Amino acid sequence: MAGAAIIVSLQQLKGLLGIAHFTSKMQFFAVMSSVFHNRNEWSWETIVMGFSFLVFLLITRRISMKNPKLFWVSAAAPLTSVIISTLLVFCLKSKIHGVTTIGHLPKGLNPPSANMLYFNGYHLALAIKTGIVTGILSLTEGIAVGRTFAAIKNYQVDGNKEMMAIGVMNMAGSCSSCYVTTGSFSRSAVNYNAGAQTAVSNIILASAVLITLLFLMPLFYYTPNFILAAIIITAVIGLIDYQAAYHLWKVDKLDFLACLCSFVGVLFISVPLGLAIAVGVSVFKILLHVTRPNTATMGNIPGTHIYQSLNRYREALRVPSILILAIESPIYFANSTYLQERIARWIREEEERIKANNESALKCIILDMTAVTAIDTTGIELLSELRKMLEKRSLQLVLANPVGSVIEKLQKSGKLDSFGLNGVYLTVGEAVDDLSALWKSQA
Repeated sequence: MAGAAIIVSLQQLKGLLGIAHFTSKMQFFAVMSSVFHNRNEWSWETIVMGFSFLVFLLITRRISMKNPKLFWVSAAAPLTSVIISTLLVFCLKSKIHGVTTIGHLPKGLNPPSANMLYFNGYHLALAIKTGIVTGILSLTEGIAVGRTFAAIKNYQVDGNKEMMAIGVMNMAGSCSSCYVTTGSFSRSAVNYNAGAQTAVSNIILASAVLITLLFLMPLFYYTPNFILAAIIITAVIGLIDYQAAYHLWKVDKLDFLACLCSFVGVLFISVPLGLAIAVGVSVFKILLHVTRPNTATMGNIPGTHIYQSLNRYREALRVPSILILAIESPIYFANSTYLQERIARWIREEEERIKANNESALKCIILDMTAVTAIDTTGIELLSELRKMLEKRSLQLVLANPVGSVIEKLQKSGKLDSFGLNGVYLTVGEAVDDLSALWKSQA
C-alpha cells in the first residue's frame, strides 16, 4: 500500500505541474521520465498554486493528528481548498494561463452499466487478473479498517461477513457505473472523530453526494486540476507507514524483507508483481520455518522443576550427564533429515564441551516434545533411527511430554515399546529426577 501510495502521488504530478501529455504507466521510472521529458509543458502558475494548497492540506492534516479534538480542521480542509481554488481561478481566469480546470460535468446519477458487462473477449483475462488483485487489496484494507476500530470500540469483526459485504457492494456497483469500493481509512477516521455511532452517517454522506450529483455539478466547472491532485496526494500519503516498517525490522527480519520486496516491486515494476513477490517471500518464510525448525538446549532453573533454554535464561543450569533438547516444531518428512543432523551436532558439541571441562560423561539425551504437535511416519522413523544410533554409542534417548496425537501414532507404529520403561515421561523434570535416582541406585 505504501508503494501504491507513492505511485498514485507521482501520477498527480501531472496536475501539480500542469502537464498535458502524461504517461499512463504506473512504474516509478516511467512516471519520472514523463515528468522531465515534458518540462516544456510545466506551468509556473499551476506549480505555485498547486504546491501552496498541498502545503496547506498537509499542515491541516498535521494539526488534526497532533490534536484529535481539531479533527474538523483536516476534515474541512479539502472542501475549503476546492471552494477557494475554484473562486481564485474564476476571478483570475483572464490573467492566468496554463491552469487546466475540470470543465463541464454532466448532472445526474450514474448511468446503468449492467448492459455493458461482458464475459468474453480480448480483455477478459486482464479484467480477471485486475479484479483478483483489486479484490485482495480491497478486502485487506476493509478488514484492516474494521479491526482497527473494533479494537478501539471493543467489538468483534467477522471477516467472512466483511468479505460478503464488500463483494455484494462491488457486484451491485458494477451495474451502476460505480468505482471499486472498500473500507476507507480516512473517511472512517473522520466518522469516528465526529462521534458517528451507526450507519446513519453513511446515509447522510450518500445523500450529500446525491444532492451534489443532481444539482451542484456545474459549480465545479472552474475547479482546477491541481487542487484535485493535491487532495489525492494528501489522502494517500497516510498509507505510507514507515513506523510499521521499522517495527517489522525490529521484530522479524523476514517480515520486513517481505514488506520491502513488496514495496520495491510495486514501485518499480507493478502492483500485481509486487503483491506476488510479498506472497512469495511469505511462503518462503513458512517453508523455512517448517524445514529448519528451532531446536534449543535446556537447563534447570535453580530451586524449581522448570527447564528453559540456556540461551534465553542465563540462570538456567545444565544437568550433569544429561543433554536436554527442545524441538519447537512438528516433525515431518520435510524437516526430519535436518533434525537428525541438528541433534547429532548438538550431541557432538556437548561431548566436546564435557571433554574440555572434564565433566561427567554424557549418558542420556532427553527430547522435550512439548511443541511437537504432530508427527508423520518419517518423523517416527527418525526417532527410531536416532534411538538405535544412540544405543550404539551407549547413550539413552528419552521422550518428554509427547502430546496425545504423537503418542497414539507411536503406539500404532509399534515403536513406543522400543523405548522401554524409562523411555517416555510426562515432563522433563520427572525424567531428570527418575534417571538421576536410577543411576544413583546402580552406582
